[in-house]
Amino acid sequence: MADLMKFVESEFVTKKDFPEFGAGDTITVYYEIKEGEKTRTQFFKGVVIQRRGSGTTETFTIRKMSGAVGVERIFPVNMPALQKVEVNQRGKVRRARIFYFRDLTGKKAKIKERRR
Repeated sequence: MADLMKFVESEFVTKKDFPEFGAGDTITVYYEIKEGEKTRTQFFKGVVIQRRGSGTTETFTIRKMSGAVGVERIFPVNMPALQKVEVNQRGKVRRARIFYFRDLTGKKAKIKERRR
């Protein structure tokens, strides 16, 4: 059964080429929104909280501050509406899932930039 799932995933699901990113990185996601018969592109810029899953079921969670309210959004990697992903800043974190970031405010909520 697992072999059949892998076969279907490899044959029918188109793999998108997005840049490498992980937890702590600040990224901008451009995605398509359909309103009636019209479509438009909207972007969501924030810090990656986590990446989870693998293959076609992989998702990533982005968190941004909208005023004083934190907004999180989960995007599937293979969502057809995703147009592009831009990495704005690489973050230096020591964990794969930075849920502690939700509780931080002010200067503590800054993530240092990773040097190359």
